[in-house]
Amino acid sequence: MSDSGANLWPIIIVAGVLTSFIVVGLINKSREGSDYLFAGRYIGRIGGGAAIASNWMSAASFLGMAGLIYLKGYFALAYVIGWTGGYVLLLVLMAGQIRRFGKYTAPDFVGERYGSSTARIISAVVSIGISLIYIIAQLKGIGMIFGWLFGLDYSRGLLLGAGAIISYVVVAGMLGVARNQQMQYFVLIVSFIVPLMYLAHSLGYFWLLPQFGYGVAIQDLAREFQVNLSAPFANGTLFQWVALCFTLMVGTAGLPHVLSRFYIVPNVRDARWSVAWGLFFIALIYWSAPAYAVFARLMEASAGMPEPSASARQMADIIVIRSAVMGQVPVWMVGILAAGATCAAFFTSAGLLITGASSFSHDIYYRVLNPHASEGSKMAVAKGATLVLAAIATLCAMKPPGMIAEITATAFALAGNTIFPAFLLGIWWGRANGNGVVAGMLTGMVLTFAEPLFGRIFPLAATIFPLTSSALCGAPIVILVIIIVSMLTPPPPEAMRQFLAREVHGRLERS
Repeated sequence: MSDSGANLWPIIIVAGVLTSFIVVGLINKSREGSDYLFAGRYIGRIGGGAAIASNWMSAASFLGMAGLIYLKGYFALAYVIGWTGGYVLLLVLMAGQIRRFGKYTAPDFVGERYGSSTARIISAVVSIGISLIYIIAQLKGIGMIFGWLFGLDYSRGLLLGAGAIISYVVVAGMLGVARNQQMQYFVLIVSFIVPLMYLAHSLGYFWLLPQFGYGVAIQDLAREFQVNLSAPFANGTLFQWVALCFTLMVGTAGLPHVLSRFYIVPNVRDARWSVAWGLFFIALIYWSAPAYAVFARLMEASAGMPEPSASARQMADIIVIRSAVMGQVPVWMVGILAAGATCAAFFTSAGLLITGASSFSHDIYYRVLNPHASEGSKMAVAKGATLVLAAIATLCAMKPPGMIAEITATAFALAGNTIFPAFLLGIWWGRANGNGVVAGMLTGMVLTFAEPLFGRIFPLAATIFPLTSSALCGAPIVILVIIIVSMLTPPPPEAMRQFLAREVHGRLERS
């Protein structure tokens, strides 16, 4: 798609939308270090839900999910079920308890709950690693979109997009990003749904609710072109599907930038309602993504290409935009769609850069290296860490190791094998101690990368712990390690056990 030259109207629309965000960000520019690091202040239940949804709607959701469904059909629904199911898990198991505990970041929780600087540092390193992997996936999406917009090759599109993100983060700060998140969600939902409705109408399907209309298109694909996207496990085994689904679920419940949203709500009830609203807003887009994939396959099959060509597979990550172009959706509407995709990748990257930077500046620099650091020095370290993290992610994104959603799934596997067990046992088992969680998180890091580390020597390791789906077997092992080591070493202080019983699981809700 980069060979067709620059797309003027989409560029103008994308630039206009991004500029509006930057202006709002500048108006609300952060001057306090705490605002820069911790995603702003309370913005209401629905606002919090919209913030959760917009924070969640990354390039993987907006672009990558449809791309995988386009290539793998039913198998890719594991992403839809896993990601939405993760929020249900959060709602049921941890949202209220995390708010009651009252710490600002995931490493802060681990450090305080387990009373261990080593555990805090490991948790911070894991948070930085998760952010880095996640950003690489977003940058791949940005590189492809900017390449299409400006008629550039992928590398130059990536550099242009990365430069825009870094400029925004440095100038606006996190307070601007947080307040923009409600507007971001409005842009995302409109830009995703309106072109889809036009596409469904032009293809002759039920366009008022294309989320229903594409079901007939699936039947047409199977009947007229023998393309069966709904066949279960045609592109993977039952174990692979369940492992991927489970990993995405527990990974969602362990992502640092998702967990941090609960620290800025005033009480437990608002924390739970924010998750419920966020789940509703997320489902609106997830319900729509498969329609783009099905319509794309239908248009290609009608043109004599029942299976995607090699070039089409390479561009599968932006099948949402390609399907709009193939369906001759008006160019201004394609521009709106591109603006939504850009916002999804752009602001997710910005949020993750700040989450990763806060893990270094707050949890390592301030908590461990320099406890007497001033707000100014903390801010300087945070911005420096942001630039370093962005530079590393951009270099890694030059040769992305997989599709957007697949790269993102690796970050979920790391979160599911480390932070999720630490939070789960930290909240629900008072006997878990620092020695146990250190051993558990180190085990989880090894298991997450068992396939590339040991897969060639021990093929069974690659089968049991696939890179994108390792938490099905990995998370239970990590939980077992934490339990065994905790039982063999001294218990945590009695004061912490009483705090968990009285404050975290008690009825002392502050409203």
